Amino acid sequence: MRTIENTLYVMTPNAYLHLENDTLRVDVERVKKLQVPLHHLGAVVCLGNIMLSPALMHRCADEGIALVLLTEQGRFKARLEGAVSGNILLRQAQHRLALEQAFAVDVAKNIIAGKLRNSRQVLLRGAREATDDADRSTLTAVAETLRISLNGLPFAADLDTVRGIEGNAAKNYFSALPLLVKRDYRDDFGMDGRTRRPPRDRFNALLSFLYAMLMNDCRSALESVGLDPQLGFLHAVRPGRAALALDLMEEFRAIFADRLALTLINRGQITAKDFTLREGGAVLLADDARRTVVVAYQERKQEEVLHPLLETKTPIGLLPMLQARFLARTLRGEVEHYPPFLYR
Repeated sequence: MRTIENTLYVMTPNAYLHLENDTLRVDVERVKKLQVPLHHLGAVVCLGNIMLSPALMHRCADEGIALVLLTEQGRFKARLEGAVSGNILLRQAQHRLALEQAFAVDVAKNIIAGKLRNSRQVLLRGAREATDDADRSTLTAVAETLRISLNGLPFAADLDTVRGIEGNAAKNYFSALPLLVKRDYRDDFGMDGRTRRPPRDRFNALLSFLYAMLMNDCRSALESVGLDPQLGFLHAVRPGRAALALDLMEEFRAIFADRLALTLINRGQITAKDFTLREGGAVLLADDARRTVVVAYQERKQEEVLHPLLETKTPIGLLPMLQARFLARTLRGEVEHYPPFLYR
């Protein structure tokens, strides 16, 4: 398992995707723009008003290629896939253990431990690289609050307590995250906490778009190992909510999406001109900026990091798949406690 399934992102308005022999063809105004062999694809993600032929949809279902429909800004709308695969016994175990409070709390604790530890690493790295003493002091102080939150996790007796620790830690983390933006760009990328649906500033708009892509990758990883993405342990179950995918992505938010957002901003790849302000205060990524982010996201997935358990370098894009497998092993009883990914 050393390959990353290719995901085709289609963002051109009114693009038409259809089947041509064993390939997916993309036409814009009846002109061919792209043609990709189906066996090269693991998923096709359509943002905005994209047209799909019935023949292509049938073929993708047969080939196990997920078709995902998102809004222009990355909010999930629908997903088309073939028959459910995977071991029914694994899903039975998942549904049974989700009702066992002690097990659910244990998994949730480990997920949040991974999230807080990785978030803390991002802040500590920023503190080491900071050139301003005040910034360094604030980043170090907030990193210390996350350490305290980590130390309190083992004593959490229920899910509400775990969620409370996570919520408080996230509030502190997002209060310090803008300090990792270079001073020249802070006026344009200020952030007053995390806002969503809709995002109220440029930083949040960029994060929301990245989180949407990360969530889709996590959902695909869970489905590939036979787990039900709707039934989570940390996030409450709601109709239409991929709770387990939200669980899985928690440990990757800071090291994958947040760091990528900071890189794009600090390198000037994304600027203030790449956003539009909508009535009501919503801030959205412009079309060209979305393409820039998608390309950077795909390149980030190819970068390698050291996996602490496997003790080998692994492409970042494979991490959700590996963690989904660890979760499946935990549900089968092969591993006593779910081991989150810890970034070094």
